[in-house]
Amino acid sequence: MLTTRLVGSLLGCMFINLNMTTCQSPGEAEKPSSSAAATKPKSVEITGVETASFTPREKAQWSAHVTELLAPCDSVPLTIYECVEQKKDCAACSPAADYLAHQVRLGLTKAQVESAYRSRFAPETVKEIDLTGSPVKGAKTAPITVVEWADFECPACRAAYPVVDEVVKADSDVQFVFKNFPLSIHPTAENAARAAAAAQIQGKFWEMHHELFSVAPPLDDARLKEIAKKIGLDVAQFEKDLKSEEVADAVARDRKQGEAVGLRGTPTIFINGRLFEFQADLKTELREWFALEKKIAGKTKASSPAQPEPATPTKPGVEPRSTPAPQSP
Repeated sequence: MLTTRLVGSLLGCMFINLNMTTCQSPGEAEKPSSSAAATKPKSVEITGVETASFTPREKAQWSAHVTELLAPCDSVPLTIYECVEQKKDCAACSPAADYLAHQVRLGLTKAQVESAYRSRFAPETVKEIDLTGSPVKGAKTAPITVVEWADFECPACRAAYPVVDEVVKADSDVQFVFKNFPLSIHPTAENAARAAAAAQIQGKFWEMHHELFSVAPPLDDARLKEIAKKIGLDVAQFEKDLKSEEVADAVARDRKQGEAVGLRGTPTIFINGRLFEFQADLKTELREWFALEKKIAGKTKASSPAQPEPATPTKPGVEPRSTPAPQSP
């Protein structure tokens, strides 16, 4: 039988143990652990990046991105925020912070923003694209190179053509490269692609390019002959080249290059070696991409329309002029 003193001692021990495991200061239960506090995104500011219009949630999300994601230059093993604050030699850091702010404004989730950032800035996502022999228009020293693979009979390509043409023509900092990718689902697409390559031999690629996208399919031999006459080609030579192995090889080479960079459909556009995927407004998103490329390149002045270059007769597969390879930031 327990004595009064023993019972008191046992109750005292129980009370002491209870207090050791459950006693807390007011509000202590809500305090995060030191590790949780360390990962909580702080609110930051970066000169030149407009965040005043952000909601508190947006500001926290953007701050987390720039303080967690690594800078887009391999030579700078810091976060984007640290790269900008420490003025490191990485021209893409400040544009990257601005890009992330734009993605947050679009209402994208954290995972979506990070995926978009990797596609837009990660050095390993840049594709080396051989421009040898491909028709090129625009400024020879342009800091922006747009490469499009397209099918002349593809409805989406035909819809995109006037938009891309307008944006490229309006910007002297852009050069445009075209590559054929005729799809087997379009009966006369291969014929049209060969017509473009045949016209290139006579220095009339862009005239043929315009007509092929402007007239209604089918783009059969009779229609192609009409176009050849309209744009002033030597029709007999055109018809001979149209059926030549040289022209067939040029089209096949473009297709093979498209497959090598992972092309899944047409039109497919690469800008400075990066896949461009627009969401809703092709014109606006192209201009935004160009503007960001100019920030990275240190060219922020307004551009004047590019002056057309004289057509130079070149055979498919022969480089008409030197074109710089796409560079990562």
